[in-house]
Amino acid sequence: MALLPADFAALETWAQDWALPTQNQRWDKRLASSSAALDAFYQALLPWLEAILAHADQFELGALPAPSARLFDLALMHAEVAPHVELYKSSPKVPHSFEERRFIGVHGNTRH
Repeated sequence: MALLPADFAALETWAQDWALPTQNQRWDKRLASSSAALDAFYQALLPWLEAILAHADQFELGALPAPSARLFDLALMHAEVAPHVELYKSSPKVPHSFEERRFIGVHGNTRH
């Protein structure tokens, strides 16, 4: 059974582990991932971002069907990973900063 809309079948391999519905889950995934894994995910998703966002725009706010919601979760995960690839040489952590676990997201366990 496909996890994503048919037009995005090429991204299925990423959906199982990287399409995470909450900020806290995305944060945990980033922190637990290697630099190589972050970079691979970033590179795989980057060419698809415009199409993913165009697909999500077809639906009313809060009304994404499950496969489209998982696709959007991949885009949100990409947003979580992007600064680490683009600014921190794919480091999962923010260098020279406070320990991230000190900051608790009030809505971190809420979907989107």
